[in-house]
Amino acid sequence: MRPLIVLHGSWHQPAHFDDLVERLRRDGVEVTVPDLGGRPIAETTRTVQEIVDKAAEPPVVLAHSFGGLTASGLQGTAHLIYLAAIVSEPGETAQYWIERTREETGREPQQLPLIFDEEGWTHLDLAAVREAMYADCTDAVAERATELLRPEPVTIFDESPEGSAWKDTPTTYVTCTEDRALVPEMVVHFAARCDTTVTWRASHSPYLSRPVELATLVRERL
Repeated sequence: MRPLIVLHGSWHQPAHFDDLVERLRRDGVEVTVPDLGGRPIAETTRTVQEIVDKAAEPPVVLAHSFGGLTASGLQGTAHLIYLAAIVSEPGETAQYWIERTREETGREPQQLPLIFDEEGWTHLDLAAVREAMYADCTDAVAERATELLRPEPVTIFDESPEGSAWKDTPTTYVTCTEDRALVPEMVVHFAARCDTTVTWRASHSPYLSRPVELATLVRERL
């Protein structure tokens, strides 16, 4: 099997993927989960590219949410799995997609429950995050995931990928019908850029609510 690199989304960290990673490692999969928190996309892309370059063979990349920005800037991967993730090209920031959705639908897109502090950091509102991120998780799983959250710089909304790897790399997009973090109109655009789309009835975080199914999907692409 090929090695796997897991890219977490903003406000999250590698520990959010412990359950999924442990399942895959028990099956003999070599899994790396770099910490991408609080750093510019250019920097996280360099970090992950080094892991790709050192791999014994081209790895598969599983990217969740904002992790898709880093994934799209990588070269030399075997397959990109975008898990409820942003699939952009250089110049297409999160703010770009918010504005584009507003123009296409004529209404304000749903927003993440964010709190902005005076030092330029964003925090997920812990009182509302379960509905937005973990609606289909058990109480225990949602509680632990919430405890692991951390702030991100407000500049993440103005960041875009270093490349467009999805244009010349095999891709799978996992659409989650109960997602409250990504606007459905955005997801249509993201999925259309990928070779294969898998649709699950899940929240924004199926690595927590559907780890068995996700592990199976990943293994099929290794």
